[in-house]
Amino acid sequence: MNFVTPEIAWAPLLPIMIVLGAAAVGVLVESFVKSPHLRRVTQLWLSGAALIVAGVAIVAQWMALDGSAGTEVMATKITVDGQSLVWQLMLVIFGFLSVLLFASRTSAGEESFTALGSVPPGSVEEKLARRAGLKVTEVFPLALFAVGGMMLFTCITDLIFLFVALELFSLPLYILVALARRRRLLSQEAALKYFLLGAFSSAFYLFGAALIYGATTQTDMASIGIAVNVIGDKDGILLTGAVMVLVGLMFKIGAAPFHSWVPDVYQGSPTPVTAFMGAATKAAATAALVRVMYLAFAPLEWELSWMFWAVAIVSMAVGTVLALVQTDIKRMLAYSAVAHAGFILVAFAGLEQQAISALPFYLLTYGLATIGAFAIITQVRERSAEGGAGAEAVRLGQWAGLAKRSPALATAMALFLLSFAGIPLTAGFIGKFEVFSAAVAGGGWPLVLIAVIASAVAAFFYVRLIVLMFFTDIPEGAEDTVVVEQEPLSRTVIYVTAAATLILGIVPAGVLTVMEDAAVFLVSGS
Repeated sequence: MNFVTPEIAWAPLLPIMIVLGAAAVGVLVESFVKSPHLRRVTQLWLSGAALIVAGVAIVAQWMALDGSAGTEVMATKITVDGQSLVWQLMLVIFGFLSVLLFASRTSAGEESFTALGSVPPGSVEEKLARRAGLKVTEVFPLALFAVGGMMLFTCITDLIFLFVALELFSLPLYILVALARRRRLLSQEAALKYFLLGAFSSAFYLFGAALIYGATTQTDMASIGIAVNVIGDKDGILLTGAVMVLVGLMFKIGAAPFHSWVPDVYQGSPTPVTAFMGAATKAAATAALVRVMYLAFAPLEWELSWMFWAVAIVSMAVGTVLALVQTDIKRMLAYSAVAHAGFILVAFAGLEQQAISALPFYLLTYGLATIGAFAIITQVRERSAEGGAGAEAVRLGQWAGLAKRSPALATAMALFLLSFAGIPLTAGFIGKFEVFSAAVAGGGWPLVLIAVIASAVAAFFYVRLIVLMFFTDIPEGAEDTVVVEQEPLSRTVIYVTAAATLILGIVPAGVLTVMEDAAVFLVSGS
């Protein structure tokens, strides 16, 4: 058997190579730069510069398309088209904002990450590491590896290769979740749950891909789509494999009943990591799900529609109902994320062309609001015994009267919550309108009706927090129990995401036009 060397067009992969190359350099920085302060500054500038340069390269590639559909980088394996470039730019933006949050610290110099991740929580070694001023600066290259893996995830057109990219961005996230500075046992428990359930879902995905190969003798999505059309009876092996592949991707989106990791990981992770995961992981998984469904499984629309309807309804119901009873703001936003996973899946009703442009816009609006909301959480803290900023104030009652403590933060948080709820003049309203319109066009109006009802119910727990911040007095004797930080990097992220949420809600036409132009796949399975 003669091995044929594949031809690879490297130039379209430049943004991904920049990010992954910077991550590799970041690992070398960890080895050779001994000063913790200098290492932190070096990693921050390296990560930020790499993401900015990668973003510029993506924009240059988009402008160079000039009517062409894109480039098939490696036959049947990687395709860089307008659709993948939109998702990649979105991930770079989320990554850059998250890196700024990674570098933020309190007025007392405390970061979100533990001083030494390799020692037991509360141990003597950990205390000595804090006194020595050690910093876990490897979080920056880990974040870059995750972003690079997600960018690759958006342009792969082969099920087996997709699994490689899935693990590339999942493994750094498992580590990042375990590195919280405070409540480290909770953080490590969350990381273990995420790792075990993630491995389980990956096994589902890989076994499903194997079944699809057994039924079609193909692993690339376009060929699978053609083979499925040829298979007349849609045999059980093929359908079982398709369901298992979708389960693996829906796990990453955080859809119920595959959501059990979401509340624990959102709560236990360092808050900047929660922000990064909540925005970027959902976007990357949705990008892959769009490509899989529209290229490989489009002929199975009727056979798989029950799954999308069922999972969407269960996600909206579980996320909305359980978010109502939460008293921890991070868990509340976690169950909100589960409900939003249901809204994402609503767009797949009917597999309309409109959904290909609606979903990127929805994930952009949701991701910006998510990063902004968690950035605000990093700024609202309990007062420590020494009188400075301590742990994050995550109990809902601690947010009472926040508007009096910091009108700007309370206003920005209200804007993000209203966007989550889909209130007009926010980006979330336009995002939901686009997604629901795509579902209605595909005949999924009953699903949209359920989604509208779920949105109305979900508005209660968003408005509840707004009422706490603006219309509830600070409890007597609790005036000095909460401290509002003024960290410049976090404030920058908050103001940028708030401005973007407002602008995309008022004048979304330009971005929507870009999304519509990108709603074309270079490789087709039909």
